[in-house]
Amino acid sequence: MADSPSDAVIRAWARLVKAEHHVLGAVEADLRRAGLPPLAWYDALLELRRGPAEGLRPNELERRMLLAQHGISRLLARLERSGCVARRPAPDDARGHLVTITNAGRELMRRMWPVYGAAIQRYVGDMLDGDREATMLAELLGRLLERR
Repeated sequence: MADSPSDAVIRAWARLVKAEHHVLGAVEADLRRAGLPPLAWYDALLELRRGPAEGLRPNELERRMLLAQHGISRLLARLERSGCVARRPAPDDARGHLVTITNAGRELMRRMWPVYGAAIQRYVGDMLDGDREATMLAELLGRLLERR
């Protein structure tokens, strides 16, 4: 293993970081223009929908999320104020709580998806030459996610 990355590896790293910032910024802008909340809302609601019926602890939700969410408490407070999630005490821990998605949260996801899905297609899918390149990109990026 080399001590220093090659120019090609540095270029790949820089483009990966720039692409992430560009695409996420564009998706957020599309959601904002449509009068919808930030992508982190959709991400949190999706993980709660996928999670167990009894709900998830906030730290477990944070680990599952696609986007880094350092302010999980603030995010959950906003989602709760909007009626999209509900909190209840954890049965095995008097200090902890579980978070579940509500019907309002499911409805918000339903309204957000057309804008979010179209943005994924516009900023990623349309830039690739079909499913072959999308699969190749997914496989290459998957390698970066493997734990060693």
